[in-house]
This record gives sequence, C-alpha cells and structure tokens, in this order.
Amino acid sequence: MQRKAIILLSGGLDSITVLAMAKKQGYHCYALSFEYGQRHNAELDAARTIAVEYGVVDHKTINIDLGAIGGSALTDEHIAVPTSLQEGIPVTYVPARNTLFLSFALGWAEVLGCSDIFIGVNAVDYSGYPDCRPEFIEAFQKLANLATKSGVEGHPIQIHTPLIRLSKADIIKKGIELGVDYNQTVSCYSATKSGLACGICDACRLRKKGFEEAGELDPTRYQ
Repeated sequence: MQRKAIILLSGGLDSITVLAMAKKQGYHCYALSFEYGQRHNAELDAARTIAVEYGVVDHKTINIDLGAIGGSALTDEHIAVPTSLQEGIPVTYVPARNTLFLSFALGWAEVLGCSDIFIGVNAVDYSGYPDCRPEFIEAFQKLANLATKSGVEGHPIQIHTPLIRLSKADIIKKGIELGVDYNQTVSCYSATKSGLACGICDACRLRKKGFEEAGELDPTRYQ
C-alpha cells in the first residue's frame, strides 16, 4: 500500500523542494497551505499552481487570522518589512506560526490515517526564527505522539525535515536534480499580487545568495 504524507506547502522555494522529495520517495502527497493574514498572499496562488502540477491527492488551504493578534511585519501593516539584515529574531517572525501549522497537519494526518508530515524548515540559511530549529522539531515530535490517538495506540506520526541542515544553495541544487521549476515559487515578504519579488527583503536576499552559490540562474521575477 502506498504511504501517505502531508506536505506543508507555502508556495515558496523550500516547500516545493520538499514536495518534490516526498514524491520522489513514493509518497501519496496531500498538500496543506495557510491563509494566515500574510501580506505576501501571492504565495498561495503559487501553492495552488504547484499542487496541481505535482498531482497531489488533495490540497487544503486553512484560514487562520494571525493578523488579529499582529506582532509580525508579515501580518501587521503597521510594522514595516525590513530591507536590511537584523540581529536576533527579526520582526518578520510570526508568533507560533510553525507550531500552529504543524498542529493542523497533525490533526489532518490522524483523519487520513497518515503517518508522515513533511515541513521545509531550515536551520542553516534561515532568518533567526526559533520555530525552524532542530530543537523545536524534536519537541513537537514528542508532543505529536503524546497528544494524539495515533501516537497513544502505537502508530506514531513522523515529522520529516529533509532541508533542516542544508544551505539554501544545497536546497536549490537538490531541487534542480529533481526537476523543480523555481520560477513558479514566491518567497518574497513584499511580493506584489502577481508574485513579483522586491529583491531586498531577508527572504529575497537569502534566495538570491542561494542561486549565486549554487551557480544557477536565478529565475525569480523581480519588481
């Protein structure tokens, strides 16, 4: 029987790579995206396109209004997206975002009878987010099998983070090996409605640097 996997699909560079990796491993893929009040909503259009292209079994987009609590430049229009690198945890950090996303994925996994969840968090070329670290994933893994019927009954749900120790350049190389078309993806924190990137936010800088270090042409559509 073919294994099922839930892929957290943002529409960005990392998540499409993870989806391609899961497909290559033979998983029956289910995609999960979130409309959480983010200003860069073009990524959801990208996620829908990617989900269709990769033939996922089902693609759900869950609405969580994180803009209601604010606290992040990505969800609060009164906080500007920075155009220079910041020390410490930047204002683009969205409070508890990956904890919430993984919790929804965990619930859907139980409903589907699925034992695998893939998320494209990265602890090498990342923006200082605490919920992208291996320690966070290890802690959530324990929670997943303590707090679910599946875990208690001896059917653990595994959180997969295949990119967590890769550089952005390594991620891009891996994706290109798998035939990923990065032109479809949106990573920019200030992307236009049509998905054009600003080229100066943290996400754009990391993406540009990744393509340069990978020795690959950057297919990003810039403003």
